[in-house]
Amino acid sequence: MTEAADFIDAALQYEVSPYSFAGQEPDGLVHYGTSVGAVRGTVRDALRRHPAMAHDEITALASELWSRPVFERRQAAIVLLQTEVVLLVANDLTRLEGFLRSAASGPLVDQLVSDVLAPMIAAMDDATRARVQVVFTRWVHDPHPAVRSSGHRLLEAPRAS
Repeated sequence: MTEAADFIDAALQYEVSPYSFAGQEPDGLVHYGTSVGAVRGTVRDALRRHPAMAHDEITALASELWSRPVFERRQAAIVLLQTEVVLLVANDLTRLEGFLRSAASGPLVDQLVSDVLAPMIAAMDDATRARVQVVFTRWVHDPHPAVRSSGHRLLEAPRAS
C-alpha cells in the first residue's frame, strides 16, 4: 500500500466507534465500525499530509482504498473523490463504473452517485456533458442493478445553472 492508503486504513481502524457494529455484514463487506465523521476527518488529514496529490494520485488512491472489501475504506474513497471532484474528468467514468459494479452496498452506490458522479457531471461544460450522456444511456440498459439505477438517476439529474 502507498503511504497515504496506509495512513487512512490505520486511522479508520483506530477510530472505531463503540456504538457501531464491526465485522462482516450481509453485504459481504467487512465493517470496521468507524463513524462517517471519522472517515471524513481521516480523509481530510490524509490530504493535509499529502497536499501535492493531483488527479492521477487522487484516483489511484481511491482505487487502492476501494480494492479491499471494507465498507469504510470504500467510503473513504468516495469522500476523497467528493473532496477533489473538480479534478475528475469524463475518462474517470470507467473507474467509477467499476466502483458501482463492485460496491456490494446500496449506501455506497447512493454516495457515489449523489456525492461524486452528480457533482462531477454538473461541473462539466455542455459539450462534455452531452458526450457522457451516451455513457449513462448505456448504463440504463446494463444488467447490473447498481449501474442501471445509477444511469437512470444521472440522466434525470438537474444541470448546473
